Amino acid sequence: MPPPTGRLPRRILAAYGLAAFPLAILGLPLNVYLPAFWGETMGLGFSTTGAVLLATRLLDGITDPLAGVLSDRTRSRFGRRRPWIAAGGLIAAPAVWMVFVPPEGSGTFHLFVFASLVYLGWTLINVPHSAWGAELSTDYDERARITAWREAATLAGIVSSALVPALVPGGIASDLRTLALVTLTLAVPALLLLLVAVPEPPPPAQRPPRRPLRETLGILARNRPFLRLLAAWIVNGVANGLPAALFLLVVTHLLRAEAEAGVLLLAYFLAGIAAVPFWTWLASRTSKHRAWCLAMLWASAVFAFVPLLGPGDWLAFLVICVLTGAALGADLALPPAIQADVIDLDHLEGGMPRAGLFFAAWSMAQKGGNALAVGLGLPLLEALGFRVTEAGAEGLGALVLLYATTPILLKVAVAWLMWRFPIDRAEQGAIRARLASRA
Repeated sequence: MPPPTGRLPRRILAAYGLAAFPLAILGLPLNVYLPAFWGETMGLGFSTTGAVLLATRLLDGITDPLAGVLSDRTRSRFGRRRPWIAAGGLIAAPAVWMVFVPPEGSGTFHLFVFASLVYLGWTLINVPHSAWGAELSTDYDERARITAWREAATLAGIVSSALVPALVPGGIASDLRTLALVTLTLAVPALLLLLVAVPEPPPPAQRPPRRPLRETLGILARNRPFLRLLAAWIVNGVANGLPAALFLLVVTHLLRAEAEAGVLLLAYFLAGIAAVPFWTWLASRTSKHRAWCLAMLWASAVFAFVPLLGPGDWLAFLVICVLTGAALGADLALPPAIQADVIDLDHLEGGMPRAGLFFAAWSMAQKGGNALAVGLGLPLLEALGFRVTEAGAEGLGALVLLYATTPILLKVAVAWLMWRFPIDRAEQGAIRARLASRA
């Protein structure tokens, strides 16, 4: 039975989307708290911490394609995606605790090993989960609705992360311990609900043929809309990752409002959740890629006011957090829905659906963008003269440059790249019609 073309029941959308909630609780500490925790509290230094976290993400170049290809090829009584998601949860659970609550004296090797296991488990859950969502419907607008539910749950998980320092003050080490406990407690019921309640469309009768790595990469390289979308996703990942990695430094040293960090993060992500329905509505009235471009241009215009801020201006920064947070809803909900349309084109040209492979590349791009932001951004920050001394922070201009100015330039470039994206509603409908006629 092929995937439906109409609207899915909300109970299925909720069960599918909820699995993203515990994963998202990890997202904030991994990208925001972890660099500061291991760089300052654990004493590794920013350059070493950035290099280690970048190295762990390089391993994704192996694990992500494997997770995608294997889940595409899997045939079991439990489905293609379910076994890998269950395995990912079992791997990630102990590793999360060891990264967030490390034993005293833990150093570079400890961070590398257990952060690598966290990302491996994340991959085994996230890649099959994303591919599963792309297969739940073939409708252009319904795909945006599916990803909207998933990314709204993602933002809700991030908001839960942001609530910890606001509601349970106690320092960064205490925050990470609490976040690890909350994540592990909620992950079990959320993943069980996904595995039990969400239907998985049956696999194609024919298995994807076994191909050498070079030929597999060639499949991706021949899909020009995919390459265009992937490039945009990587650059936008850097544009989002730089502010995430530097957020605590901006709040602490530029605004001198460390106590307000939790409130600022909470406002940012609540705005993102609230704006998701607007962006899906706008995408249904225009197109998914144009709505995403407008969101990025909006965020760039708002970020332009950051260089005007100084000590004590946290209320003005709160307004900036709300306005840029609204754009985050589009960043999360719309690009994966565009990716599902790109997979249809590959299915048409290659004769076989490969959602797992494509979302593996998608996951690598997302992690790569974030890793570049941390692995290059933190060392570059030090190289440009930013220092934290007993007398205060030096080189705040470098901090502002990397936090606000650079992301503006990157987002404008992505909007230029995506404005004339070739797969719109009409083109996707034509692709689906050709697939249906072939079937």
